[in-house]
Amino acid sequence: MDPQTTPAGELVCQDSDVSVKSALRVEIGDLPVAIVRDSEGTLHAIGDTCSHAEISLSEGDVEGCTIECWAHGSSFDLRSGEPLTLPAYEPVPVFALNVHGEDVYVDVTNILNGVGAP
Repeated sequence: MDPQTTPAGELVCQDSDVSVKSALRVEIGDLPVAIVRDSEGTLHAIGDTCSHAEISLSEGDVEGCTIECWAHGSSFDLRSGEPLTLPAYEPVPVFALNVHGEDVYVDVTNILNGVGAP
């Protein structure tokens, strides 16, 4: 990427703000988004609201490439947004994320898995 080009989306945090196997809640407009660093160190941006209940996913546990909702135990794949365990059966949106230097940008208009934002 050209160093003079700013990635699409909103600047939401710094790369160092999110540790391995953790998540950070940010809001883009009125939309809550979880910035999650998986066990391998890769960053992901997903809708921060569990599709089963109005619970913040960023407060859950990260293991491998999944995040688990702390309230009822539903796990979601960070790449696809698909629920891997019940009681959730609907996916959460996965958004385009770009790291430019230390800056992390999320484009909530670019939903990678086609799921509408809550």
